[in-house]
Amino acid sequence: QVQLVESGGGLVQPGGSLRLSCVASGDIFSPNAMGWYRQAPGKQRELVATISTIGVTNYANSVQGRSTISRDNAKNSVYLQIDKLKPDDTAVYYCNYRPFTQGRSTWGQGTQVTVSA
Repeated sequence: QVQLVESGGGLVQPGGSLRLSCVASGDIFSPNAMGWYRQAPGKQRELVATISTIGVTNYANSVQGRSTISRDNAKNSVYLQIDKLKPDDTAVYYCNYRPFTQGRSTWGQGTQVTVSA
């Protein structure tokens, strides 16, 4: 079983930046992908960005060019930096762990990000 703990959400002004962190603990299997998804009120959960154990990244078009996902395999951690934040970025952001060969996909509890003046 894997547990994910997210941090770094909050209220940010438009044009600002934020950095989300997620730490995984428990039975972590490699290779895997870790990443971030988000869900705005009344909308489905959507991909923001993912990164594999060897550093292959995937970004949603909505954040491409203004976000960076990174990870520290030694710390079982993944980070998401988003710049030039917009009100449309307002959502609950969820960390996800997805092993490729064994184990289950796991979600964090979510962290609220609100972009507003």
